[in-house]
Amino acid sequence: MNVLKNKTVLVTGGTGSFGKKFIQKALTLGVKKIIVFSRDELKQYEMKQEFHDERIRFFIGDVRDKDRLYRAFDGVDIVIHAAAMKHVDACEYNPFEAVKTNIHGAQNVIEAAIDCKVEKVIALSTDKACSPVNLYGATKLASDKLFVSANAYVGDKKTSFSVVRYGNVAGSRGSVVPFFKKIKVTGTLPITDERMTRFWITLDQGVQFVLDNLERMHGGEIFVPKIPSMRVIDLAKAIAPECEIEIVGIRPGEKLHEAMIMEDDARHTVEFDTYYVIQPEFPWWSKKFAEGGKVLSEGFAYTSDKNMDWLTVEELYEFAEGQF
Repeated sequence: MNVLKNKTVLVTGGTGSFGKKFIQKALTLGVKKIIVFSRDELKQYEMKQEFHDERIRFFIGDVRDKDRLYRAFDGVDIVIHAAAMKHVDACEYNPFEAVKTNIHGAQNVIEAAIDCKVEKVIALSTDKACSPVNLYGATKLASDKLFVSANAYVGDKKTSFSVVRYGNVAGSRGSVVPFFKKIKVTGTLPITDERMTRFWITLDQGVQFVLDNLERMHGGEIFVPKIPSMRVIDLAKAIAPECEIEIVGIRPGEKLHEAMIMEDDARHTVEFDTYYVIQPEFPWWSKKFAEGGKVLSEGFAYTSDKNMDWLTVEELYEFAEGQF
């Protein structure tokens, strides 16, 4: 089954790393039309030079602008919500702006999707939304809650909402990989703490996980992939084995280890071979929606330091092939 075939799909933040990769994939899956919704006209111009396909439409707009979302969502079947302020430092320094984009923007997307009769909405989340310690994570946790609860506001409309949550994306704009690659010419790479661990996923894997869950979703789930962990110091060694390592200390709002499922969520989470589903606590939610899933043990938590799957320095080369 191909959930995108003959559908009109809109991607908020469509000029970002995920958006571009998702659109590239969607064009091979028989979409009727793809709408790129973003606020940066230069990035849209550059994307037009890269993608030559008559099915793509470019909408300048901001998720903060509800009226523009209503116009853009007219006739849309599926929305992928990837627009966000995502840099921890920027969110800490501009907290009101982060709230406007990540929380108010989420509410605008929800209301426009319901009123415009969009069929399915998947919102992208982050491991930083699980037990957040910084404003970015807190705004994304609020966003996740809004999208899950939106299913209770639909009424007799057909719209369903779900969330996909995963970890660091290899090679995405602003991530540690291009940063390390850029500064390795100095001969030194800064590491905040040699014990630091992170979840790791490629753009291709992230896109495929969203596509898979567009098929699976009933509305209200938070989908979490089983992905490997890596030590940041191993990543540095993989990118620039010739460089010296400088320990600079953990920055404000940064965790030593990340989490995607904590004990309280685990009580209503089920496990499948390659992913977890955090189930919504709705009266109408049926256990049949998660048939085949395994109930997690008491006290389970899915964290980057206690993960069973780890990448070595050598595996990081292969795992992020083409990123370095």
